[in-house]
Amino acid sequence: MPHHVYILYSAQLDRFYIGNTDLSPDERLIQHNEAHNHMSYTSKGIPWVLFLVLECTSREQARKVELHIKRMKSKQYIRNLKKYSEMQEKLLAKYSF
Repeated sequence: MPHHVYILYSAQLDRFYIGNTDLSPDERLIQHNEAHNHMSYTSKGIPWVLFLVLECTSREQARKVELHIKRMKSKQYIRNLKKYSEMQEKLLAKYSF
C-alpha cells in the first residue's frame, strides 16, 4: 500500500504543514480543512491547499522523508523541493529500502 508525504500550504498563515498518510492526499486535505478538532494546528490555517505530494514505498520511508523535510525548517527548501524534481528523487532515494 503506498504512503504519501504531503505538504499543505495556508495563505492565511503563510505556513506549510508537512505530514504523511496512507490515505489519498486529497482525502487527507479534506480532513484538515474540515477541522473537527478546533484546537489542532491546522484548524487555524483553513483553507489549506495541497502544495506537494511525494509517493513513498513504505510507511517507514514516508516517516523518514517527512522528518527530513521538517528538520530543514525552511520554506525555501520546500519551494525548491516542488520546483526541482531532481531534489524529490534524491530525497526519496536517500530513504529507500
